[in-house]
Amino acid sequence: MKDIFWKLEKLGRVRLSEHFYMRQFLYSEIGAAYGILNVPDDPDLAIETGTQLCEQILEPLAAKFGPIVVRSGFRSARLNDFGARNGLKCASNEKNFAYHIWDHRDAAGHKGAAACVVIPSFNANATERDSWKQLAWYIHDKLSYHRLTFFSLDNAFNVGWHEKPRREIYSRMPKPHWFLR
Repeated sequence: MKDIFWKLEKLGRVRLSEHFYMRQFLYSEIGAAYGILNVPDDPDLAIETGTQLCEQILEPLAAKFGPIVVRSGFRSARLNDFGARNGLKCASNEKNFAYHIWDHRDAAGHKGAAACVVIPSFNANATERDSWKQLAWYIHDKLSYHRLTFFSLDNAFNVGWHEKPRREIYSRMPKPHWFLR
């Protein structure tokens, strides 16, 4: 177990961009609650894709809106599979490869990474039910994102970077629907 600790200690200290370190993306409530380590099978690929997510998507958002809270980031295939099989807010591994599972390519062989984030300064000013749409259009107009998914709780949203971005927006407010596809 000491060996795993030192590997995680080293991995967590990897700087992905100016304001983000790998450690911020490794925490998982599923992992904590069920004792499942959230460790990449391919740390180099996880770092590569996580760096792109941070530099291309999260840093520009932080520059515009201020600090970002990471709700969920990297998920190991093992942890994600457990979450999907047990109804813990995870899609299947196949849907999450090159998305929340940063260290596995998708079915087409492409790389990608995603995180679920909250922007506190946006929430402080989001007074209308459809405020998320302003943020969605800002991201769509300014960033080369892959996919956005907006959730009703805390205006949290998934945002991804991908080698071949689809630039689509999905919302679960007020009911699940495609906003832009």
